[in-house]
Amino acid sequence: MSLLFTLIVYNLLLPLGILILLPGAVRKMKARGGRWEDMAGRFGRLPLEKKAAIAALPCGRDRIWMHAVSVGEAGIAMKLITRLLKEAPRTGVVLTTTTPTAHAMAEEFAVRQSGRVVVLYSPVDLPFVSEFFLDLIRPSQMILIEAEVWPNLVYSARRQGIQVSMVNARLSSKSERRFQQLGFLMCPVFGMLDQVHVQEPADVTRFATIGVPTANIHHTGSIKFDPQGAEADPAQVERLRAVMHQSGITAAHRPILFASTHNAEEALLAKVIQNLAAKHKDLALLIVPRHVERADSIVTELQSLGLDPVLRSQIHSSFVIRSSSLPTLLVDTTGELRAWQCLASIVIVGKSFLTTGGQNPAEAVMAKKPVLFGPHMENFEPLVDLLLKHQGALQVPDTTALESALDRLLSTPAQAQRLGESGHTALRAHEAATIKTLTLLGRHSQAGL
Repeated sequence: MSLLFTLIVYNLLLPLGILILLPGAVRKMKARGGRWEDMAGRFGRLPLEKKAAIAALPCGRDRIWMHAVSVGEAGIAMKLITRLLKEAPRTGVVLTTTTPTAHAMAEEFAVRQSGRVVVLYSPVDLPFVSEFFLDLIRPSQMILIEAEVWPNLVYSARRQGIQVSMVNARLSSKSERRFQQLGFLMCPVFGMLDQVHVQEPADVTRFATIGVPTANIHHTGSIKFDPQGAEADPAQVERLRAVMHQSGITAAHRPILFASTHNAEEALLAKVIQNLAAKHKDLALLIVPRHVERADSIVTELQSLGLDPVLRSQIHSSFVIRSSSLPTLLVDTTGELRAWQCLASIVIVGKSFLTTGGQNPAEAVMAKKPVLFGPHMENFEPLVDLLLKHQGALQVPDTTALESALDRLLSTPAQAQRLGESGHTALRAHEAATIKTLTLLGRHSQAGL
């Protein structure tokens, strides 16, 4: 089926899809701190200061457009940008994100880049909007993080001679089947990509089946799992150590971190730690929910269990340290998870007990922490298989098994240490993925090799 037919069908259905999805998008935007101006920006109504910041970026080959959807993809983009700006200091990057949380995280990152990174919300994929953004940004290259391809945007970029690449791409077997069912529509879209850099060898075949020419697919490993450059900011770690101490969690405690938890998981997992605290009296709780707007409801749930959680946002220089049998710190701020993982004794991965999909355990593993997760890690099957094969993480079927596993690790610190080190060793398969990616994109200086 031709690309023209795909675009006609897509553009006939897209306005209807926007109308159906818009109310939900607006509710989600408001719940996560978005503004009406942000929604207008997706249609091209940008503030003058944003347009001026883009105009101030280097022109020609030195200007890149990078697109990341949510927090996970934004983290990958920031890691890639950090290395890119080190390799090529004259480069300027426009980074677009889809979610308000990712946008806030990216804006904070951009502040530290001395005007070399401009952050925008991703455009709505209408033809005239895509053309407007491309004419405004004028990138030499477009880099898509992971697996989101917008047909009008990619088509417009290709028509203007802009190279379009997808990096850190992954495709689950479930997604592959879904794309194959729509192959007559999807294959022409994926066929427009100049390069696709995949995380796992199996992804090479999967992307080839949905229309990407095999010659354009390269196995680089995962940027997110690449140990090089993945270390947390030491200054941030020390700042958060002080915050943790103010919340009542001292150096004498062993903090258990719930990372990227979803609805109702906090209370479920907190009960497990409460049970263990009767035996291991030095435990403390660090909770970093996936969506910080849930903080008030989480506090209520934890209080119903008899806990006295402290909100990260309420801690300041005059905050009075609380004393509790199980000190609990609820992190209701963004962009700090990597540093909190460095301060934890054990990390439990969220979205793996009460819902499906799981969250990414890679950063905790790279910090050499013992990592545990529940039965539902479908979105990270290759990584989970790699970690379990090397005994670098523990997967448990339910909270009863989780409690037993935690008890063993807390009772035998040497076993916990081996678990963390084994996981870190397993991720060496992805070492140098960032450099491989930049090299294929033509953005890595030979002097840096």
